[in-house]
Amino acid sequence: MASPQTPLKIRPVLTSTNWQGLWTLYAKEVHRYLKIFGQTLLAPIITTLLFLTVFGVAFGGGRTVNGLPYVEFLAPGLLMMTILQNAFANTSTSLIQQKLNENIVDTLMPPLSPMELTIGFVMSGATRGLMVAIGVGVSLSFVVPIEIHNIGAVVFYAVGAALMMGSMGMMTGIWAEKFDHVSTITNFIILPLSFLSGTFFPITRFPETMQMISHYNPFFYLIDGLRFGFTGQTDGAIEIGAIVVVAVNIVLWATCYVMFKTGYKIKD
Repeated sequence: MASPQTPLKIRPVLTSTNWQGLWTLYAKEVHRYLKIFGQTLLAPIITTLLFLTVFGVAFGGGRTVNGLPYVEFLAPGLLMMTILQNAFANTSTSLIQQKLNENIVDTLMPPLSPMELTIGFVMSGATRGLMVAIGVGVSLSFVVPIEIHNIGAVVFYAVGAALMMGSMGMMTGIWAEKFDHVSTITNFIILPLSFLSGTFFPITRFPETMQMISHYNPFFYLIDGLRFGFTGQTDGAIEIGAIVVVAVNIVLWATCYVMFKTGYKIKD
């Protein structure tokens, strides 16, 4: 008599995830920048307030942009720029430091899958970006009358930006071989894209060619979406912006996963 077939045992993804290891990696990365909170959290707040003061004095004085007082138009752009720069800086700096100190093996040896490594690093970078954004937002609220027009848009674009730049910083940290490479990405890609995407003035001030190019810049949709969340004003289509943010994040996360999976420049 034939014995009954043994049912297949499928191990769910959630139970196979090393949650303790993932949490440990995330907590380690968060603790790393909280130890120097003066540099990682307080300095961006001071820098943002300086930007607001300088540009508010230079271009304020009762001027309006799209019907808004200039400082109210400027504040969401500065807030988004803070998220972009700090989320990127966290993951890129962490990985390049580990590579230069030759202790990247301490990250690769624990039983963490490429996806778990990707999630741990990206989420820690996103956390720093959002923590700084909260501090900057509270500070700005004392000098700028900030109101929230759409809380869903604020959360979506802030979190989307933090995850995007955490991923981009992770890619840069894996690719870079020295701090000069990280600085090159920051100075020649991150800063130009953020400065020329509507942070300080609407892109309608650009010539038509530059306006068209701006619509291929994902930073434009991040800044425009966050500004819509606070003011209700927008230079682009919010629906298209949401699609772009989701699509870019998927591509960047997949790229980070592949880089860890193949050991690109970290397992040599």
